[in-house]
Amino acid sequence: MNQQEQQGTTATRAPIATLESLREHLQWAIELEHATLPPYLSALYSLDPERNPEAVEVVGSVFAEEMLHLALAANLLNAVGGRPVLDSPGMLPPHPRRLPHGELELSLLPFGPEALEMFLNLERPAPPGAPPEADEYETIGQFYDAIERGLRHLCEQLGEREVFTGDPARQVTEVHFRQTGGRLIAVDGLDSALAALEEIVEQGEGTARGEVWDGDQDIFHPDREEVAHYYRFQELKAGRRYRRGDSPQSGPTGEELLVNLDAVRPMRPNPRLSDHAPDSPIRAAQEEFNHTYCAVLHLLERAFNGSPKLLGVATGTMYALKAQAQALMRMPDEDGATAGPTFEYVPSESRRWSVGDQQRIVVLRDGPYVVYGRVPLRRKRKIVSAEDNALTWQTGEPLETEDTYALCRCGHSGSKPFCDGTHARIGFDGAETAGVRPYEELQHVHDGVGISAQRVGELCIHAAFCIGRTRPIAEMLADTADSDVRAEIMGRIDHCPSGSYSYALERGGDTIEPDLPRAISVLEEEGELASALWVTGGVPVHRADGRPLETRNRMTLCRCGHSGNKPLCDGTHRKIGFRE
Repeated sequence: MNQQEQQGTTATRAPIATLESLREHLQWAIELEHATLPPYLSALYSLDPERNPEAVEVVGSVFAEEMLHLALAANLLNAVGGRPVLDSPGMLPPHPRRLPHGELELSLLPFGPEALEMFLNLERPAPPGAPPEADEYETIGQFYDAIERGLRHLCEQLGEREVFTGDPARQVTEVHFRQTGGRLIAVDGLDSALAALEEIVEQGEGTARGEVWDGDQDIFHPDREEVAHYYRFQELKAGRRYRRGDSPQSGPTGEELLVNLDAVRPMRPNPRLSDHAPDSPIRAAQEEFNHTYCAVLHLLERAFNGSPKLLGVATGTMYALKAQAQALMRMPDEDGATAGPTFEYVPSESRRWSVGDQQRIVVLRDGPYVVYGRVPLRRKRKIVSAEDNALTWQTGEPLETEDTYALCRCGHSGSKPFCDGTHARIGFDGAETAGVRPYEELQHVHDGVGISAQRVGELCIHAAFCIGRTRPIAEMLADTADSDVRAEIMGRIDHCPSGSYSYALERGGDTIEPDLPRAISVLEEEGELASALWVTGGVPVHRADGRPLETRNRMTLCRCGHSGNKPLCDGTHRKIGFRE
């Protein structure tokens, strides 16, 4: 049988002949690329980075490029009018598990000979002449060959315009994803789609499927050419690097690559929550890890579905996984093993904050504020007198946002007020210390004539509207028989951004609040001092543990990263001279 006849037989057996089938297979590609991440992370986190730096480099570089492949697969699916799904129970079945729609079994293992064999089988190049396989494939290359054939066939049958109907704004690019190896290609037609597929396959199998090199420079050693994933694992197995002139047949003959198998944490293979009692420390740590990992999946899904700037937030959140996994691997388990992450799915209803598209703000643990529901974002500047007395707020132009967006909480983002993932690189400690007692229990009441002023000192951000031009509100209350004085107090309180001050007409009466829109305002104070995020109109705010803060008409959130009352602002930005 000649090659053309063989390909025709294959196409009959495993066709991708419709747009619906193409979208289905590209979703499978997303599931395939994601399925590699938990095994790679388990092996990576089990390595002692000080005593096994070269092995950490190799496994870490492969993981980073698998993240790139995941983004490329999402771009491909978006380009043909699909909708990437990641935050789903099907993404995290129990381990051991099969590679999605393939034959290989994947396990969560510490680094070692067994894990290396699994990785070699996973990244194994397709043999020359291997037929494309759209399902039950033996190698990943065969699966992507089937997708390539399906793309070409549909473009021939329908025309490119009918195939590539996706919204270009949903493409993620290198603007959104900081990475050093490979190309993150925006897909808008057949040529760019084929380039994206080539990037995925060559990084895994090598250029031209007969070379050990993948066409890129080594991300850790720019003076070297980079070898494909399969051959990187061959290097680890052989303890030597490939050099120019080496081939798949010769194996690596270059410099020694040191691997210390004694410097590996002995993680229990394929750990599960059910291995431990619900109140045990190991299970609690595993549940915390799973919540963080599912937050990553949630953010990735949002990033690939119309909010591409969240990709940096998702990858930044992965930094928290490392600390949580390594803490688990220091916890003794049975038979001389240590505990490890289980990568089990946490239903969205158990996370509370990630359910639905209603307007809300979510505080990510040691990360940014994630804003859902297109809450309008704008700037407001404090207007002051010549003597720097606070007079009013001036509303500026609205800021452009995505459907879901993230606002910096650490104070170090390079794209403030938006998050760019810097919090992860600097190890931001965003521990929330704000109390949870209701506003009414905290307030101190001061009565005047026709007005009862209520103050909660813990909410004050020192915006100084309560001080006034001559004397503070607390002193003015004695003169409130004068309606002009009373009106001035009311006006000042209405300008208090945090709601630290509020008022009623009589003690115990209904609080009178200004009519504020549902919005977030980025505040700027005198002298171009950057201030808090002013949340108005009763937008709900959820803590990192899922518990809601008391919903109020106005509150202020810290964005300098130094408040002692996180996530609420306490005015520290003034002490440190915080600026954008």
